[in-house]
Amino acid sequence: VEQGRSNLKLLDLFDERGLNKLEPYLEAATRTNNPNQIQKDIIKVYENVYLLNQALSGSILKIFPLPNNESNKWVAYPELQEANFTGRDSLFTKNILPLYFDALRSARETGDYAMADQFLDGMKNFQKKFGAEVIPSENKIKAEIIYNQADIFNRLYRYFALMGILMFVFIIFQIFNEGKLINAAVVGSKIIIWIFFALMTLGLIGRWYISGHAPWTNAYESIIYVAWATVFFGLAFGRKSNLTIASTAFVAAIILWVAHQSWLDPAISTLVPVLDSYWLMIHVAVIVASYGPFTLGMILGTTVLLLMLLTTKKNLPKMELNIKELIIITEMALTVGLVMLSIGNFLGAQWANESWGRYWGWDPKETWALISIMIYAFVIHARLVPGLRGNWLFSVFAIFAYASIMMTYFGVNFYLTGLHSYASGDVPVTPTFVYYLLGFFVLLSTASYFRYKKYYIKKG
Repeated sequence: VEQGRSNLKLLDLFDERGLNKLEPYLEAATRTNNPNQIQKDIIKVYENVYLLNQALSGSILKIFPLPNNESNKWVAYPELQEANFTGRDSLFTKNILPLYFDALRSARETGDYAMADQFLDGMKNFQKKFGAEVIPSENKIKAEIIYNQADIFNRLYRYFALMGILMFVFIIFQIFNEGKLINAAVVGSKIIIWIFFALMTLGLIGRWYISGHAPWTNAYESIIYVAWATVFFGLAFGRKSNLTIASTAFVAAIILWVAHQSWLDPAISTLVPVLDSYWLMIHVAVIVASYGPFTLGMILGTTVLLLMLLTTKKNLPKMELNIKELIIITEMALTVGLVMLSIGNFLGAQWANESWGRYWGWDPKETWALISIMIYAFVIHARLVPGLRGNWLFSVFAIFAYASIMMTYFGVNFYLTGLHSYASGDVPVTPTFVYYLLGFFVLLSTASYFRYKKYYIKKG
């Protein structure tokens, strides 16, 4: 491939003999347990080429339901010989797709799609005749089209980020110089964030209606649900705290941005058998929702340290008031999160007993959930220990304790092997931004400590 080209034709990947040029590199990439980035890209391109070939050959389009099939199996056009259709059904399935494509080619020249639409209606009627049990209703189909066109969650992370930053700037101005215009800007920002939350809720309800099950069954859905829970608790706890709402909007933007990275599939899929349980509505809903208050506590802890860093002798009284308010909300959020995580863990034990015949098995997910419970129990009770009191230390604890939630949620799923894991043997590379974030929090904690020591420690 010539240097500088950003796009390829499918034929560019094959030589004169029709062999895939990626084959030699693919073998080397699949032999290693820890492929580098180039090898991962080769595997990804090969998978995409395979999917494109499947689509072009028609193998990926399962459009013909088998008559009277107990498992409601559908087959693609190349699989018709093995499907054993008989009589008129056999004649229909063998001819309808070529006829439809011919009609489409003619329609491109004439602009008349009437014949193509007739063939399409014929396929639709055939599907309804033999596959009605698994065909979504017209309302669900319309709802899914609207959901896909709206692309709510992908758009909202940009809007949340914008409003979170703007509201935070407005609040900083409000702290230094309060006025009617700036107050109106803060109130307007708050109302817009409430509207965004309503749209998130509608998106979750729509996804639930379309799929027919609770929308927290895979990695993408659970991240979306964590974002929703974070905004919910942020708005609930921050009814009288504008800084809480601004911080919530910003962290919601980050969570939604993560949800729309290329390694997560946003497709609405069917429910796997192990999750087809009423416990999905109880255990998963409670335990994943608990990540919302913990996320809120982390971002509020960060906000407190930033306020300490911005403290001067002139604005000290206002900063003290805002910090006191945020500390109270942080403690409330962490307490609610701890209660929910503990209850969710006990409910998970009940589900584990029904599914696997034991309440506890030291599975990585169970173990790390317990570790998170112990860490947050320490954080909350540390404020009762004389040597560990102080708003600065509590905020630092709230930030770094969140690492246990990240390990419970992402680490177990992708780094460890267990009943709750998505790991497949390959060791994933930790994203670079994680190290930058860690460095940022260490620097913020260090820098804010000197301001805390100068302006606050004498009063505490």
